[in-house]
Amino acid sequence: MYRVKTFNKIAPKGLARFPDHGFEVGAGVDDPHAVLLRSHRLTEGDLPGHVAAVARAGVGVNNVPVEFCSRRGIVVFNTPGANANSVKELVLAALLLTSRDVLGGFDYVRTLTTVTDDEELHRLVEQEKSRFKGHEVAGRTLGIVGLGAVGSRVARAALNLGMDVLGYDPALSVDAAWRLPSDVKRMENLPTLFARSHYVSLHIPAIAQNVGLVNEDLLANLQPRSVLLNFARQEIVDEAAVKTALGGGRLAAYFADFPSTVLAGEPNAHTTPHLGASTAEAEENCAVMAADQLRQFLLYGNVENSVNFPNVALDPADGYRVGVTNANVAGMLGQIMSTLADARINVIDMINKSRDRVAYNLIDLDTPPDDELMAQISAIDEVLSVRLFDPLTD
Repeated sequence: MYRVKTFNKIAPKGLARFPDHGFEVGAGVDDPHAVLLRSHRLTEGDLPGHVAAVARAGVGVNNVPVEFCSRRGIVVFNTPGANANSVKELVLAALLLTSRDVLGGFDYVRTLTTVTDDEELHRLVEQEKSRFKGHEVAGRTLGIVGLGAVGSRVARAALNLGMDVLGYDPALSVDAAWRLPSDVKRMENLPTLFARSHYVSLHIPAIAQNVGLVNEDLLANLQPRSVLLNFARQEIVDEAAVKTALGGGRLAAYFADFPSTVLAGEPNAHTTPHLGASTAEAEENCAVMAADQLRQFLLYGNVENSVNFPNVALDPADGYRVGVTNANVAGMLGQIMSTLADARINVIDMINKSRDRVAYNLIDLDTPPDDELMAQISAIDEVLSVRLFDPLTD
């Protein structure tokens, strides 16, 4: 029986991915083998000894102690792309709202609620509507920083709106490159992208080198009256620099999904309360993806979309599957194989991959490993975890 503890409310469609037979899933589960969560800030105390995996139904994992998990040999999953369409649609809404003063128009009309004569109402509207005149986005240039699951969708949508699209992503993967429309012009550096764009949309993670990336120096490259959109992470933008750029006219508007005390009261700083993934569809997509990844790992040891482990997939074979996680140092695989050979156990199939400081091995054996053998493998220096997978619960 595999036990999966949930934090937050997980979409029922995701929970339904766990078979009734062989799985116990819920908020009240004790001594879990895995954890499934959304925004709950996970602590080391939430990860007792049997926890082998954590799945975040979302992209960011800043609420998960990833380094601690890596040291313990706990795989951490996220769900890249599952909420991409939801975020893309909110970015498009912000793009249009900053090109047409719809918000100002709304506010003005609300001041007219005491006008009871239709003719007078229409006269006032015609007299004042020029205050809210905007411009079309067609023919303007959108610069996209980060061309992953969300950025590539925003690029395609902007092209369909008749915009010119520039893109910058030094870490662009092969898969992401295939998804990217060919009409997107790749930029070699950020200052050039900022200088050539009327709008800039950010879609990069808050890793160390990106924190504070959009600062006073970078914003100085913008054309006057440009627009900055941030539906990625709050930390990648220096909000004090944004406030200065808004005050000096370098920025006409800043639209972000992160309310800020620094920008509170700024009339051209518009923020939403973390709505990027707040659609029923996105929550379901994330829950389903996270649950599927957990199920595949718990049953077969396969890893897909982990932030700290390599992607590993080994087709099920007749035999007994052991997963070994170890520090990515020389000689580890040889020691593991020697231990199996000393026990006279034959290896049917195996796969070994590494990522950064972690190496992960799936090994199919023709003989069931006993507790003594598992303990011997665990005792090898730099082995982080050893697990026997039981697909019979599927």
